[in-house]
Amino acid sequence: MEIRASETTWLNWSGDALAVGLFEDGIEITEELTKLDEKLAGTLKELIEETEFKGSLGSSAVTRVGANNSIRKIMIVGLGKEDALNPDSLRRAAAAITRMAKQQNCKTLGISLPLANDNPEMTVGAIAEGILLTLHVDNRFKSEPEDKASKLETVDLLGLGNQEAAITKAKAICDGVILARELVAAPANAVTPITLAETAAEIATQSGMSIEILEQEECEKLGMGAFLGVAKASDLPPKFIHITYKPAGTPRRKLAIVGKGLTFDSGGLNIKGVGSGIETMKMDMGGAGATLGAAKAIGNLKPDVEVHFISAATENMISGKALHPGDILTASNGKTIEVNNTDAEGRLTLADALVFAEKLGVDAIVDLATLTGACVVALGDNIAGMWGTDDSLVSEIKAASEIAGEKFWQMPMEDKYFDGIKSPIADMKNTGPRGGGSITAALFLKQFVKETPWVHLDIAGPVWADKDDGCNNSGATGFPVRTLVNWVIGNG
Repeated sequence: MEIRASETTWLNWSGDALAVGLFEDGIEITEELTKLDEKLAGTLKELIEETEFKGSLGSSAVTRVGANNSIRKIMIVGLGKEDALNPDSLRRAAAAITRMAKQQNCKTLGISLPLANDNPEMTVGAIAEGILLTLHVDNRFKSEPEDKASKLETVDLLGLGNQEAAITKAKAICDGVILARELVAAPANAVTPITLAETAAEIATQSGMSIEILEQEECEKLGMGAFLGVAKASDLPPKFIHITYKPAGTPRRKLAIVGKGLTFDSGGLNIKGVGSGIETMKMDMGGAGATLGAAKAIGNLKPDVEVHFISAATENMISGKALHPGDILTASNGKTIEVNNTDAEGRLTLADALVFAEKLGVDAIVDLATLTGACVVALGDNIAGMWGTDDSLVSEIKAASEIAGEKFWQMPMEDKYFDGIKSPIADMKNTGPRGGGSITAALFLKQFVKETPWVHLDIAGPVWADKDDGCNNSGATGFPVRTLVNWVIGNG
């Protein structure tokens, strides 16, 4: 399928279906729309009246145009309040249009939507993302796919000029989002530490990036006792993944993205019980999935920034070699950890990954993890928690997330809460009191980043959607690949 942006207007376009966006603040036929309605023999006005269309965000309607017209069908989509229009409004509107086009078996589609932030490039990028992500269907594990493929061949974005670069960027970002979706959606017998490392190697090879996969013996030499403490119960070997993207010239800055890579989390000897959601724990590598998705996108976009993509990949399993509650581990920075709960394992793997990242001499580190149920309790399923040690870096992530349409809420880094994870026999425990559990988890990770500006993202809620939220397909969402890419390339 080809997406094109051009100066062609809705009055001059011809094809299977034309989609027009309408604001919620009073649906009216403007002078320009009157000309279109005349071309369509009054069909547009009739569609608005018969469906009592109100223009709420994501609402839509479609009807056939009379015979002998250059347009076969007319579609309308709601944009919500005009003063609230933003890139995500357009992304969701494009998703609604794409679903209609698929249902109507359209081959050619014209879309006319207004500018967001008076920025044609940003507008085209958001619309293209909405189209591409909506068309993604994951049928890998079905013997007989239920969802038929779209018949769309060309989509014209009307009145927006030549925006080939924006479309190319959107395609690269969506390729990364889709990779993250498919990694998170795949079962734990398909995505293992071994296959995750193989996927990382494929990404690096395809984009000309360098990669090192540290095996267990190499991790032992680096003193990664926290990561290996979790890994030792699994029959599958741990894999420490490190992809490096370097631009052709001198990098503008050096960054690290660190993703939690638990390909399955049984809880260890503190096994997850009935009702704990253990069957969903294939998602516990959502941070690693998004990290590799961002790597794929960055490798194709090739910005002037050096980026290190890191994940300590393993399973958290049960065996005679399993970590015991009460064991003490020593991380690679020398900090000792009393393990009072083996189901708080993600922070243990991240501890050594963060130490590794800081030793690279980067300008900033962002880690992302499906880390705590406490964050979901605090913020629900649609908003991720964000903690940071540097206000400027936090602002960068916020700005990038607004363009991406991915929601974060800055949480307090309340140092006094660290008292709750102090240990009488080690430097710290890996869990604290029930109250403020996502905060104490962030404070735990903070002990493994000395001086580098750092942001921690707890993505436990938004990494999966039980219902389609209007833009993502239900299931794995690919959150927050779009934010990470926008941050790296400096969009925000």
